[in-house]
Amino acid sequence: MEAISPLIVIANASASDVQESRRWHRHSCKLAAPASASFQPRRITRFAPSRRGRSRISAKVASQEVELDFSDPAWKTKYQENFKRRFSLPHLRDILDVQPIPSTFCLQSRCPVMEDFTNGYPSDERWNGYVYDEDRALLKVINYSKPTSAGAEGIDPDCSWVEQWVHRAGPREHIYFKPEEVNAAIVTCGGLCPGLNDVIRQVCYKFITQDEVPIFLSLEIVITLEIYGVKNILGIPFGYRGFLDKNEPPIPLSRNVVQNIHLGGGSILGVSRGGPCVTEIVDSMQEKGINMLFVLGGNGTHAGANEIHKECRQRRMKVVVVGVPKTIDNDILLMDKTFGFDTAVEEAQRAINSAYIEAHSAYHGVGIVKLMGRSSGFIAMQASLASGQIDICLIPEVPFELDGVLRYLRHLIETKGSAVLCVAEGAGQALLESTNATDASGNAVLGDIGVHIQQKTKKYFKEVGVPVDVKYIDPTYMIRACRANASDGILCTVLGQNAVHGAFAGFSGITVGICNTHYVYLPIPEVIRYPKSVDPNSRMWHRCLTSTGQPDFI
Repeated sequence: MEAISPLIVIANASASDVQESRRWHRHSCKLAAPASASFQPRRITRFAPSRRGRSRISAKVASQEVELDFSDPAWKTKYQENFKRRFSLPHLRDILDVQPIPSTFCLQSRCPVMEDFTNGYPSDERWNGYVYDEDRALLKVINYSKPTSAGAEGIDPDCSWVEQWVHRAGPREHIYFKPEEVNAAIVTCGGLCPGLNDVIRQVCYKFITQDEVPIFLSLEIVITLEIYGVKNILGIPFGYRGFLDKNEPPIPLSRNVVQNIHLGGGSILGVSRGGPCVTEIVDSMQEKGINMLFVLGGNGTHAGANEIHKECRQRRMKVVVVGVPKTIDNDILLMDKTFGFDTAVEEAQRAINSAYIEAHSAYHGVGIVKLMGRSSGFIAMQASLASGQIDICLIPEVPFELDGVLRYLRHLIETKGSAVLCVAEGAGQALLESTNATDASGNAVLGDIGVHIQQKTKKYFKEVGVPVDVKYIDPTYMIRACRANASDGILCTVLGQNAVHGAFAGFSGITVGICNTHYVYLPIPEVIRYPKSVDPNSRMWHRCLTSTGQPDFI
């Protein structure tokens, strides 16, 4: 068998991810701190035949180089031991002498939380609804028989099967906080996303005392805190900056406040990017007595949450920080999906259908739809696949030449009379002139690829003497601000519940996500190493190409 050596490829991390993570890797107010290795674009190991005859390679593992010798029969065991260490969950026991108490969460006996129940709910028999710390879920479930299999990914060149287990999410039998001593806070950061209010609501409901029985217990962070018996819940307004903004005091959250917030889009707390330095945020938390912090956001927000967690540990504070992944781009590692993504794909259908009707109804009609996706094309890909009306789908992960796209548009006009093109906002940025501009958060301002394609399409067809009617639709902010659909509503509910369960279990510096249909807890550093992106060799992208019928535009 011919020897294999690695071909290292640099993953394309968006400027926003790098910039946002840089903001949080400092403990002073200076913004120009260097980025931690945890947030450098991760090197992905791809394998190609080599003439050098080497079988010893280096694999990038959790921010440090771990050398694996695949000729060693024990390499799998060594990898699994390292994996177990990387994915162990930080706990209050690591820094403090804390003692567990029986959980106040029990659906078998849902009595109001009173002094008589401070040691847990009494029950005639044991309730079998708890999850144990030893419970695990598989991170990867496909055993690839060959490295050339579509979408194959592995640790060694042969894509050998290696079990990788992560912690199962859910309520624990013992907790590390007395509900009456909990001061919880919720903060939403980044951009708007369908489902924010749903998660906020469920967290609060699980904290509020149970003598205020909620009318509808399917609505999440506020709701779940209620069952545990927590009375004090604050909403931090407008992201991290709300910790220090004297003009925007924290918002007390209760059942009455959050009861119907899930019926609308947006966030009752407001959102923003960036914010003060970590030490100031933790100072503010100490001043307010906050000992549970729930952070809703994407990669940059989670980077900030991890730095807050580390600062609290350094000060030996009995504080837990739990993230809930929020991004409609679906670009957070290791997770099946993040909340807001399903709603974004569904709402994108409206724009695509409108573009199709416009193009199909016009003489030589061309419909162009630009969807969100700075560095990941999941929305464009899945919306194109779901609609069945797209002829060309362009995403950031797959380069293209505009001349090839325009020639194919002409072929579609000549053969079927109309065409519909869907493009992710981060696609084709190399075709646009860079302004080197950044927004208020330091994120690179993308060029408008949708308008660029629209203008080039009109110019091209005018030059070749073929009349076309081009319609351009950009539904970005309509998608972000809409209410979560049923699928995302369920996801938000379960994520919110499990965030509260994880906090009461004493875990900190973690996030909750869905992995292979199971809900799990993951250390934050492992999910923010680089943005998840569409694999051009994946079965899903192949399915999209089968649906559109488009060629390569290279």
